[in-house]
Amino acid sequence: MTVITTPRARRSFLTLALVAGLAWAGNVWLTAQSSAKPQMTVYKSATCGCCEKWVAHMRANGFEVKAIDVDDIDKVKRERGVPESAASCHTAVVNGYSVEGHVPADAVLKMLKEKPAIAGIAVPGMPMGAPGMEMPNGQKEAYSIVSFDKAGKTTLYQKR
Repeated sequence: MTVITTPRARRSFLTLALVAGLAWAGNVWLTAQSSAKPQMTVYKSATCGCCEKWVAHMRANGFEVKAIDVDDIDKVKRERGVPESAASCHTAVVNGYSVEGHVPADAVLKMLKEKPAIAGIAVPGMPMGAPGMEMPNGQKEAYSIVSFDKAGKTTLYQKR
C-alpha cells in the first residue's frame, strides 16, 4: 500500500479523487435524465376496455401512465381543444401536448422528439388494428393520425 506523505501529493490525490467523483456523479445524473420515462395522464371512461388496452400499449412502450376515470370525457376534450372531427374515446396529456384516441406510441415519441408547434395529435374514431383496437383475427384498417392546433385546424400527421 502506498502512503501519500507530502502535502503536494495529498492535494494532487484529493483533486484527482474529486474530479473522478464528479465525473461519475455527472454520468449517473445524465443516465438518469436520458432514461426518464415520459409522464402521461390519460382521461377515460371506467368502462372502456379499449382505453385500458391503449394504456397498456403506452406503458409497454416506455411511458409512465396515470389513468384517470372521468364521468364526462367530452368536457376534457373541450378543455384540451380537441376538435370534434378528431375525437375518439380517451384523451391523454404528455409534455403539454394532447393525444386523442388510439395513437401509436411511436407517433407520440416522434412528436415529443420533434416538438412541433401544435396542440396535439389524434387518431379520430376507433379504427380496427390501431393500438388498443387490435382484432383477434389480426384484421387492420388503414387510418390517419392528424395533428391539430389550438384553433382546431387538423392536418395529416401520418398515414398507417
